[in-house]
Amino acid sequence: MATGGWGPGNGPGQPGGNGPGGQGGWGAPYGAPQGGPYGPPPPNPGPYPYPNPNQPPHPYGPQPTGPAARRRGCLSFGFRFGLVGAILRSANRVATRLFAQDGDGRIEDRTVDRVQSARTVLGAASTIVLILAYNVDPDRWEDAAYRGAAQLLIAPFVLMIAAPLVIVGFIYYAPPHLRPHLRSRLRAPLKAVGWYVLTLVVMVGVLVPTALFANADDGKSWWEYALAVASLIVIVWGFPFFFIASLYSARSAFNSAQVHPMLPPVLTLTLVWVFAAFSLIGEGLPTGPPAVQFCSVLGGPLTVTAVSLWELRRMRTRFGVTLRV
Repeated sequence: MATGGWGPGNGPGQPGGNGPGGQGGWGAPYGAPQGGPYGPPPPNPGPYPYPNPNQPPHPYGPQPTGPAARRRGCLSFGFRFGLVGAILRSANRVATRLFAQDGDGRIEDRTVDRVQSARTVLGAASTIVLILAYNVDPDRWEDAAYRGAAQLLIAPFVLMIAAPLVIVGFIYYAPPHLRPHLRSRLRAPLKAVGWYVLTLVVMVGVLVPTALFANADDGKSWWEYALAVASLIVIVWGFPFFFIASLYSARSAFNSAQVHPMLPPVLTLTLVWVFAAFSLIGEGLPTGPPAVQFCSVLGGPLTVTAVSLWELRRMRTRFGVTLRV
């Protein structure tokens, strides 16, 4: 019977104690039992389970110990998908750096973000229900998709036209001692507008000369090759970048939060009512009962207005952000 603890074992063949094989080691040695069909085990004077401590147990010799190979994502099933993913990531990275700079003026409120996302989902669902119920046009889904894409691309231009008036009124409404500080922070929105206009100018400046002067029938000159390469870059990388930049510009109102945290909700209010007026003037009332027409025309602007006013009130009551005391 072993004595327990770290004391010596009772015999040379019994486990326990502090030695190897029960005599002061770490217990009985591993291996086949005595008298088995494999013969006696090899001597093992140390605590390692193998005769040579420096020899690894792998039968094929030492294995390389370099870093494990990286696991590729789902975009690497084919070269095309990997290339498309790399282009989209590059365009998104540049667009985020230029048009989604919140700066130190942006307030991160997850509750407001969740409410805005829920309002967007409910608005899209209500639009689909109205189209299914009252729109009998065979091209109704194509028209709805084109209208949404057009609004997304037009939103930055509407902001560039309407935002100066809103910002001037916003700064004029601020206290006199705060106006110079707000005017000094207009550099970030102006820089974002400049990058957006420059992007559009470069795209038009490359594609229009290519369409007018490049001729595939005659012999190519060096400038035609240069225009072809530049047009390919614009189509492959510039179009995704422009689409993502338009999305970020409309969402952040050209980084207007760096001027004042309350400015983006105010610009959102202006933008949504301008679009409602354009839609009513250009397309008129949709088909359906009067209640459906009212909800279709004014449902979106009213809900966006309610969410924006609630966001402004939450900034004032929860975060202490005000424009006038």
